[in-house]
Amino acid sequence: MNNQSGIIPGGGAIVPFDRRDLAPTGLRDVLVAPGGPNEQRITPSEIWRVITKWWWLIAVVTFVCVVTSIVLSLLVQPEYRAKSTLEVNREGRQVVQMGEVETMEMGDREFLTTQSGLLRSRGLAERVARSLNIANSGQFDPKTPRGVREAQAADLVQGSVGVNPLRDSRLIEITVESTDPELAARIANAYGENFIQYNLERKFEATSYARNFLEQRLASIRGKLEQSERQLVAYAQRQGIVTLNVDSGSGQGGRSEQSVDALSLSSLNASLSQARADRIEAEQRYRQSQGSRATTEVLSNSTVQSLTAQRAQLQAEYQEKLGLYQPDYPLMAQMRARIQSLDGAINREVSNVSGSVRGEYEAAVGRERQLQAKVDQLKAGLLNLRGRSIQYTILQREVDTNRALYDSLLQRYKEVGVAGGVGANIVSVVDRAQVPGAPFKPNLPFNLMIGLIGGLLLGSGAAFGLEWMDDTIKTPDDVTGKLGIPALGVVPRADKEASVQEQLIDPRSQISEAYQSIRTALQFSTEHGLPKSLLITSTRASEGKSSTALALAQILAKLGTSVLLIDGDLRKPTFRGPSGTDTGLSSLLAGSDGMKEAIQPTEQEGLYLLPAGQIPPNPAELFASGRVAAVLEQATGMFDYVVVDGPPVLGLADAPLLSFHCEGTVVVIESGAIRRAAAVNAVKRLRAAEARIMGGVLTKFSATKSGYGYGYGYGYGDDQYSYREGIETKEQIQLAKRA
Repeated sequence: MNNQSGIIPGGGAIVPFDRRDLAPTGLRDVLVAPGGPNEQRITPSEIWRVITKWWWLIAVVTFVCVVTSIVLSLLVQPEYRAKSTLEVNREGRQVVQMGEVETMEMGDREFLTTQSGLLRSRGLAERVARSLNIANSGQFDPKTPRGVREAQAADLVQGSVGVNPLRDSRLIEITVESTDPELAARIANAYGENFIQYNLERKFEATSYARNFLEQRLASIRGKLEQSERQLVAYAQRQGIVTLNVDSGSGQGGRSEQSVDALSLSSLNASLSQARADRIEAEQRYRQSQGSRATTEVLSNSTVQSLTAQRAQLQAEYQEKLGLYQPDYPLMAQMRARIQSLDGAINREVSNVSGSVRGEYEAAVGRERQLQAKVDQLKAGLLNLRGRSIQYTILQREVDTNRALYDSLLQRYKEVGVAGGVGANIVSVVDRAQVPGAPFKPNLPFNLMIGLIGGLLLGSGAAFGLEWMDDTIKTPDDVTGKLGIPALGVVPRADKEASVQEQLIDPRSQISEAYQSIRTALQFSTEHGLPKSLLITSTRASEGKSSTALALAQILAKLGTSVLLIDGDLRKPTFRGPSGTDTGLSSLLAGSDGMKEAIQPTEQEGLYLLPAGQIPPNPAELFASGRVAAVLEQATGMFDYVVVDGPPVLGLADAPLLSFHCEGTVVVIESGAIRRAAAVNAVKRLRAAEARIMGGVLTKFSATKSGYGYGYGYGYGDDQYSYREGIETKEQIQLAKRA
């Protein structure tokens, strides 16, 4: 049906209108394209709305958490904390300065991290538990096996100890938490003492391992040294090589081995040189003695010197007496005879000296020849020995190498033994733990703060979680944002003491004001004003669509216009005519009755009712027939406005069929009761039927439950009835009724 007739409010002329010309005027900006509703965004106002909506839940959760923290603080057994401080140095304090078996190649941070890990180790916890005999302290069942008790004691110690390296220092704090203050202090002090012993034992174990390793190496090198020495001696015996240890002449006490032939050659070579020199000297004396009698040997001979002195004295006497006596004088002849005798003796002695020089010369020559022959013999033997000494030198070098390695390992073994006996301590106790005077747990103010903060966070999380899970349509923003249709108005929840009909009677009531606002919004929804035919539908039943239809019909009738209220729900009708009559919409659609016979007047002037009539077995077939358009066209011709109370949308075809023939459709939504998916599906079905949706009306709205702190207010003046911030008091209701 493309064309329908309508009446412009205030006039009586019937003018044609086309559905395509019905574009909204006042609400054009809030319409959203079909199928593309706006997504709800998280804003500060939305967060505040959720908080104000669920404030009671947040308060309850916070109260429970605070009470729980107080109860737990009172029930928890007090715990005490003892603290000791250790200093850890990378280089230990050594009594003797010897080579370390272990070397530290890591930085301070890595080193302290390693030491902290050692302090947290299971082995140290077991050691401390054993040193304090905690397994037998009465904290564990004595019937339990000792191994199990020791393991439990180690777990207790390890779980109560905290290790905290102090920043930018080499200090480590050890904290122990226990219900026994004395035990906490004992464990903290025992940790430091046992850690020191543990480090010393680790050093000793490392040294012991090095000593064992060196012992094995010494035994191996000793065996190699002995074997190489045996090979050297055996080879020397086979080759006839004899060596002697002699001073190396370096001036540092060094000694070296040389063969006997080499030593003999060296000695004979020196003797040969001396013999050659002696021979040359003797030869010179001999040659001199052959050429002259006044040789050095002759002149230096004592006998020759004595005889020469006697002859000189006798010659002097002879010359002296020659002046007294004649040469023939017997005394003079006797003196001449004595001089001649001395000359013969001197000649004989000179001959003897010359013979002695010759003998010495010949002896020197013979000795030189003998020495030369011996040297030549030793040279030949030494050359032969050098050829045989190559393997001997190789064996000697192996012996020297093994001996040097053995001496080095032996020296290292002695150093490690001394260093292992002394030990190196890298850990020292700075502050010993004192017995704590007061417990550190439970900390009631801290627990209260944690309970308060935790309750607020947990309550807020629960509130936002419930809000996130609750995807119902609750606020006008949801109508626009989630459904993509304009929000025509909000109808507050009726007070328990008065029904909707009672509050509609009072023009100053909040519900009356709300429907007046909705009527105003509809007045500006089209270019020609309020739609002539208006379908009121909802997603499901009991959302307030019938009340909305009745309220709008009554308000329009009060304006002096004629209004026909049609009960279009042929499955579960709301409005009934006089008893005993079955005339109504169903009979009109079936074609059995006329319009005038089916319309019933009401108590309100200008308001008429077309009841549903007898419930048919097939309402959808009746709405699908062409009689719907004819009935609506006839009704709009007879009345200024036609308000149709239609059936719900979901699961039924009635509402979409009716919406196609009505000029406008209003979707009634119960606040907080309809899920988004159902409402969106209902709107989609109406749009698929080409319904012109004027907007949505949010019914049974509670500002307090929805979290709208600012609320919706209707009325103005001293006697106004205002629904604001969700506050509904009996005094306000009574004031509205009196007004």
